[in-house]
Amino acid sequence: MNQYNHFIQGEHTAASERQQPIFNPATGEQSGQVSLASAAEAEAAIRQAKAAFPAWRDTTPLSRARILFKFKALIEQHTDELAELITREHGKVFDDAKGELTRGLEVVEFACGIPHLLKGEHTENVGRAVDGWSVNQPLGVVAGITPFNFPAMVPMWMFPIAIATGNTFVLKPSEKNPGVPMRLAELLKEAGLPDGVFNVVNGDKEAVDVLLTHQDIEAVSFVGSTPIAEYIYSTASNAGKRVQALGGAKNHMVVMPDADLDQTVSALMGAAYGSAGERCMAISVAVAVGDVGDQLIEKLKPQVENLKIGNGLEGGMEMGPLISKEHRTKVVGYVDSGIAEGAELVVDGRNHTVDGHESGYFVGGTLFDKVSTDMTIYKEEIFGPVLCVVRAPDYQTAVKMINDHEYGNGTAVFTRDGDTARQFANEIQVGMVGINVPIPVPMAFHSFGGWKRSLFGPLHMHGPDGVRFYTRKKAITARWPTGIRTANEQNAGFVMPTMK
Repeated sequence: MNQYNHFIQGEHTAASERQQPIFNPATGEQSGQVSLASAAEAEAAIRQAKAAFPAWRDTTPLSRARILFKFKALIEQHTDELAELITREHGKVFDDAKGELTRGLEVVEFACGIPHLLKGEHTENVGRAVDGWSVNQPLGVVAGITPFNFPAMVPMWMFPIAIATGNTFVLKPSEKNPGVPMRLAELLKEAGLPDGVFNVVNGDKEAVDVLLTHQDIEAVSFVGSTPIAEYIYSTASNAGKRVQALGGAKNHMVVMPDADLDQTVSALMGAAYGSAGERCMAISVAVAVGDVGDQLIEKLKPQVENLKIGNGLEGGMEMGPLISKEHRTKVVGYVDSGIAEGAELVVDGRNHTVDGHESGYFVGGTLFDKVSTDMTIYKEEIFGPVLCVVRAPDYQTAVKMINDHEYGNGTAVFTRDGDTARQFANEIQVGMVGINVPIPVPMAFHSFGGWKRSLFGPLHMHGPDGVRFYTRKKAITARWPTGIRTANEQNAGFVMPTMK
């Protein structure tokens, strides 16, 4: 079995006193165990990161970028190994795991341009013989707390930009699947990253609370559920930290009567059931506008019933298991709730089993119709392979439904009408919008983040906002003395300085 401890100062540490088992979701069998850091162990990681900061801060951006270029090459070299590890510990199918790595790698590629991204602004003669300019400087030690559903991609949303801008980093990944983050730490060291610049602390709330409150942590990035995001934001903010905390989602896809239904259904299948619905950008609600609902259900039903579900390492699979036995029970409970509250269950995935994997954490694709906005399955994030179809009489009702929801992470509209699409993009109260694109995750050179209770903090992740989050701006105004010839002309000033 695999034993994962911590990665501090460029080395794997000894095991912690507290341990937690790790399971293969496809088989239900224990595959390893992970150390849960004590407060003292988390503090040790922060201490080493702080010690490494001055030298790393003073390393040129060009030299930092060259290390990231080597790291990028190592990720590409080890893609299959990393993807297999993702699948074994998370459950998503192998090709989806490779896609996750690619999206994370795109942020590394963006961060390789850091010499350009860090450039400030300069103005000559802001006043007579006075110049003004700005520089972007690193914060110090920063922390990232990441979820189980993207063990490679979400950490790579954070640390490449953080270390490229000159910070040192402490990562607390999910204790459910720590294998990939630990391997990424090894590859960073192999790429030439100095010891102490990137550290991994595995653990639970005890380690998290240290990261949120320790005086030497300058900023905290988080991705997870909304209740935890709110806790992260309030706790770290109260401790004086800069915080970006991305929370939950209930992403709606509006299907207009003029939409190409074959294209729409194909998009819905991947967006709702890919990665077993364990994505913060998964489409979990389809809003059927006008009379398109019956046709939509008619086309969806056979495809949901025939999803290829199994071990993600086996070829041809479209969907794997959920992350844990406990999460499977939670998702099944939501399906039970939907039935009890009056939704029409079109496809029931609760009793789905996979031959040879009877102890795996599988739930089949599940489809509800005629869901109403007061139902629990509509209001709450299920984080499983459950798609709810809601009927809306018109476009305005669909938009109001989305804007009234507490979450505002992602949304999409499928239509052939440009006016509808343009109006939707303008008036919808959601952070990321797709037009005939079901999962509108921005590219690495743009920024990722929702609105409302899907994001706590002013800045989104990666892209330009990522650079802003991990740097602080300094404005400098300079005048050089003109020499002895004008020394007698300089008089003390006792009023607010203005430029002439």
